[in-house]
Amino acid sequence: MKKEAQTQHNSTQADGALNSFGRYRVVLAEDDYEMRSLLAMALRKSGYDVVECSDGTGLLTYLAAFLLPKEFAREPVDLIISDIRMPGVSGLEVLEGKPTNRDFPPMVLITAFGDAQTHALANKLGAAAIFDKPFDVDLLLHKVKSILSEQKPSK
Repeated sequence: MKKEAQTQHNSTQADGALNSFGRYRVVLAEDDYEMRSLLAMALRKSGYDVVECSDGTGLLTYLAAFLLPKEFAREPVDLIISDIRMPGVSGLEVLEGKPTNRDFPPMVLITAFGDAQTHALANKLGAAAIFDKPFDVDLLLHKVKSILSEQKPSK
């Protein structure tokens, strides 16, 4: 069985959203390989530059460079889509720990355990949206487009 990389960056040429390289960059953190692959494929087909993280620790590692001063940061991030329950660090913990003294990309949370308390906490912490699994990928893509249309791409 092939061992997957913790974080994978892949872009494709497609019409769609813009970033400093011509497309918006979405970081996708999901520990379920099949779900992550499906969502990454759908996002890429919609024209987004997608960075994949296989767990919460991978997400934090990727975002660490984003949190550095701009002269040291590597790639801008326009949106984060994260599962809530993952090994290491949860999507809610990432959202809760986001810096308040600087811009932080909007976060969309996805979960198989979406009770009323989880939704309330996600909203309180500032989640842009929360989706309960299973969900319609087209609805997620519509929400991503809506969120990103309200902001300029990071540079």
